[in-house]
Amino acid sequence: MTRFVQLHLLISYPPANLNRDDSGQPKTARLGGVERLRISSQSLKRAWRTCELFQQQLAGTIGTRTKRLGREAFDSLVAAGIGEKQATEWAGQIAKVYGAVKKDNPLEIEQLVHIAPQERASLDALVATLASEKRAPTDEELNALLHRQTAVDIAMFGRMLAAKIEHNGEAAVQVAHAIGVHASSIEDDYFTAVDDLNVSDPGAAHIGESGFAAAVFYQYLCIDRDLLKKNLGADEELTQKALIALTEAALKVGPSGKQNSFASRAYAHYVLAEKGEQQPRSLSLAFVKPVSGGDYASESIDVLQRLRDNLDKVYGACADSRYQLDVLKGEGTLAELLDFVAQE
Repeated sequence: MTRFVQLHLLISYPPANLNRDDSGQPKTARLGGVERLRISSQSLKRAWRTCELFQQQLAGTIGTRTKRLGREAFDSLVAAGIGEKQATEWAGQIAKVYGAVKKDNPLEIEQLVHIAPQERASLDALVATLASEKRAPTDEELNALLHRQTAVDIAMFGRMLAAKIEHNGEAAVQVAHAIGVHASSIEDDYFTAVDDLNVSDPGAAHIGESGFAAAVFYQYLCIDRDLLKKNLGADEELTQKALIALTEAALKVGPSGKQNSFASRAYAHYVLAEKGEQQPRSLSLAFVKPVSGGDYASESIDVLQRLRDNLDKVYGACADSRYQLDVLKGEGTLAELLDFVAQE
């Protein structure tokens, strides 16, 4: 029985600024004594769960993250003819179900809350009932807003509700920060813009700078298949659909930062998928010593495979079965990879 599915990806991005820090520069990390480019796991997960591919394949099973549930309830009540004072009071009671609300705004929840489609439907139904019957919600109705759900993204990435811990969910998917396999230096793109209607002054109407860098990244995902299936109500068909959608998104979709300026879209050029009950392990050790040759794309594959084989020699087989896709050699297919990942 397969418990863990591990994905090791290598993906090459041209000049880009996919994931920015607080100063607007590409995120970095030091590893092996050199500075590498980095893409945070939060940025990757959001890119995957909101991408068109993921949304289409899992339509109707994806949750919503928001602070605005109280505001949404208020707007619906007012639109149905409830006075603003009563609508604020009733919607404020609803907002408190999901977490602490702001002192200066009783309709806005302090922390983002992730709710499933079934839970959103319960909220909409309650608001409709209150508007129709022109009354406040009961405690029983409020307690029923959060319930057992099978939202795929919550099942994958978990959720935390400080006020309703019984509805917390443990994440079945762990995503590491993507890290450059070689040293990278951040450069500044000095750019200008010209005013089309200003024919008397040929100079720039705007001057700016934007940081960018290029790298081959190593990405690692670890999926507890048993937990994912449990989180999805033991629905094997939905579990397989979730695995397929997540894997394809991870291979094809990156963060959207500065895409209009750099068009830095890329597919993974190498994927190693592993299944088994053994304790998972990342292969990031392969890149502690930065790849330093001129062919980062192929050399990174070589060092990753060498570490995989050496770990097998020392610890014994670290996976029960494997499948690899290598674009540079034209080996493997996406269809076969997705089938391998999905099956138990």
